[in-house]
Amino acid sequence: MPKILIIEDERHIAELERDYLESYGIESSIALTGEEGLQKALSHAYDLILLDLMLPGIDGLELCKKIRKDVDVPILIVTAKHEDIDKIRGFDRGADDYIVKPFNPNELVARVKAHIARYNRLIQRDGDRHVIKIGELTVDTRSRRVFVQGVERTLTAKEYELLVFLVSNPNRVFSKDHLFERIWSADSVGDSSTITVHIRKIREKIEEDPSNPQYIETIWGVGYRFRKE
Repeated sequence: MPKILIIEDERHIAELERDYLESYGIESSIALTGEEGLQKALSHAYDLILLDLMLPGIDGLELCKKIRKDVDVPILIVTAKHEDIDKIRGFDRGADDYIVKPFNPNELVARVKAHIARYNRLIQRDGDRHVIKIGELTVDTRSRRVFVQGVERTLTAKEYELLVFLVSNPNRVFSKDHLFERIWSADSVGDSSTITVHIRKIREKIEEDPSNPQYIETIWGVGYRFRKE
């Protein structure tokens, strides 16, 4: 049974989310404060974290950043905010998806299940060609680890998934819309600007000079290409 962590300061909302998710076979633990959520996220193994943005003490964005330093499971932000800047801030701090209150409980369950399934497929990926090496960049799809010049770089689940897709399809140009639909799926909250944020974060982690990238090339007016020469 998958297990998730709900970080939500309104107890009745957290309990409603828990009860609905558990009716679909998803075990759920609740944290009512940011501090409690951080402690649980770092000391227990969860398959996904459901994180409210408006929290007392440590706010959701700062909490997302703290959790992401040590935990790579999907983080789904739940909030009443819907402005694009809030989406970008969430993705910038390591969130994988974004759902706006009020939402249909069935949509919440579908999102949670989809992210858990996608993450599980990633960590179970295996095969003869599990190590991809291009220049000084090495991606080990068996252990889900990324190295640059032998030094490990930590990527979020979505950053890793996007990088693996690009390195697995070198020298092909993909539009932002195509990448968004491929990595987040067509029914996810957000838009293609999400790709811009994630590409920037990946470049910061794998490129020697992110402003003059060696690997992920911008094709202006079209999208991105992973360069393999």
